[in-house]
Parts: sequence; C-alpha cells; structure tokens
Amino acid sequence: MASFLFLLVSFFIVAGCTHKDIALSFTGQTMGTTYHITVVTDAGRFPDGIEYAVQQLLTRLDQSMSTYKPDSELNNLNRIAVGEELSVSTDLWQVLQGAQHIHALTLGAFDPTVGPLVDLWGFGPQDTGDKVPSELEINALLPKVNLGQLRLASNNKVSKLAAIDLDLSAIAKGYAAQRVATLLRTQGFSNFLVEVGGELQVAGHNRKGLPWRIAIEVPNLLHGGVEQVIAVTNSGVATSGDYRNYFERDGVRYSHTIDPRTGQPVTHNLASVTVLADTAGVADALATAFMVMGTEKTLELAAQRDIPVYLLVKTDEGFQASHSEAFKPYIKGAE
Repeated sequence: MASFLFLLVSFFIVAGCTHKDIALSFTGQTMGTTYHITVVTDAGRFPDGIEYAVQQLLTRLDQSMSTYKPDSELNNLNRIAVGEELSVSTDLWQVLQGAQHIHALTLGAFDPTVGPLVDLWGFGPQDTGDKVPSELEINALLPKVNLGQLRLASNNKVSKLAAIDLDLSAIAKGYAAQRVATLLRTQGFSNFLVEVGGELQVAGHNRKGLPWRIAIEVPNLLHGGVEQVIAVTNSGVATSGDYRNYFERDGVRYSHTIDPRTGQPVTHNLASVTVLADTAGVADALATAFMVMGTEKTLELAAQRDIPVYLLVKTDEGFQASHSEAFKPYIKGAE
C-alpha cells in the first residue's frame, strides 16, 4: 500500500508578485486524510458551489472504495461469493481496471489483494506481537493473494474466481485527485494543483506563470529537508516510502512492504520512490509497486516504458538518489 508520503508542495508565491493571476485554495478531509485544492485564476473568488461539489465527489468516492465503511461498494464486492456477479459504479470499475493494468505491468508487484499477508505479518489492524509467521502459514494465504482472480465484464459487472478481498488504498487517493481535477476542468479551470493524501494531480502553471514546483523530502523519521525540487505540469505525482513501519526479531529487520508474489517482506534498501504519470491513480499504484520491486527492477521497467521515477536508497552514509532518464526534464525545469 502506498504510504509514508514525502511530498512537500511549494507554491512559490512571492510577496509583491505583479502577475495578474491569484491563487485560491481550500481544504477538507476525506478517505481518512486531508485534501488541498489550489487554483490559479484572474477571478477573485470560486464559482458558487465548487467547494461543496468537490466535497460531495470525494465523499462519494470514499463511500465507494473504503474498507472501513461496512456498506461501501468495495466491501460489498469483498462479500460476494465466488462466481457471483456484482454491478459496480463507473468509478469503482475504472479503479479496478487501472489496478489490473498496473498488476500486469509490474508482473504482480502491485496487488490490492495482499491484505491477508500484511495482516499475517502484523502490519494490519491487529497486533501480532512482532511474530514471524511460518512458511506453512504464508503458503496457506498465497492462493488468496492474486488480482488475476478478479474478472471485469464489459457491462460494469465484477466477479471473483477465488475468495479474494481487495484493498484499494494504494490507488484510490490518486484516483480521487484525478477525478477532482476533471471536476475543476468542467468549471473552467486550467491551472490548478489537487492533493489528496499526498497524491497530486497538477495542471497548467502556478500564479507566476511557471510549472508547479514540487519538493521531494528527504526520508526521515521526522520531517526532513528538501532532497530535490521538480517542475511539473499536466501530470500526476505520487511518492511511496518504506522506513518507518517495521519490526526487528533476532537481529533481522522485517519491512511492512510485503511482496505479494512471495508473501515475504522486501529486503532491499529502497527508501522512497516518486513517480510521475498522466494520472495520479497510475502514479499512486506504480509507486507502491516500485517499493516492492526495488531499485534495479524499477529502473529497468522505467527505462523500458519511459516512466519518470526518482529513487532514494538508504546507505550507510545516508541516502543515495537515482532516477530514470525520463525524470531528467523535471529536475532541469526546476533549476
């Protein structure tokens, strides 16, 4: 699941700026986190009802994809029997379709059905006392971790070929950001930044007429400094990290990032991944997958698919940065 996000948004609003545009913003709560909306406009106020429309949209998406609401669409899907069909909303359908795409692209590194293994290792809601599960326990759950057992029919009907449960927390917030962006476009805005739980969808420019500046923070148990500033426009941005949530037993560190293909915690030193994609939902899911895949495999796939990605790897001396070729323009644009 995409978590421990290290994105700091810097709007670079300078006192005395003479640009005619102004930045308007509002914030709220959704999906167990917060959201922030900033638009650049030459108008002095938002259109009537826009804040309410955004909140209603996010509330609807939360009701659809929450694992905490018993009557959510997602929980209704998790409860259906194997072979039973369920009609779902277009939003949930699109998220499931996107999840399947990233699952296939990353050869299973992204898998929203990994929850049972996360719980087994003690990183779910129940405390297991930092117990290391046996190979027998892991193997017993592996058949329940396979997004390939989800079937999507062309008429928005969904069915399961096995008893799987889905948790969409590693893609839903990014999808929510891109849906809010669509809403803002229908209201005539073309320059804005939408952030939902750290996932970003940006368009156009900031109030100075420049690409939005996004600061990637140094991974740290406390708020770290700025590692890199990038210039972004018309893109989704997501960061996922892994260094806060773990336990140690007999001198071995067990990460909360579980590889859904093996049932084991990852053992690499990748501390954070920042991904850019056309949509925040794709960036969100890819960031999670890359934290499973590790540095070498991530850069290999990024090179093959021209994916902009920035990695911070933990070393004995601190953090070492690397990035794909496709990420270079975003660094240069911020210089």
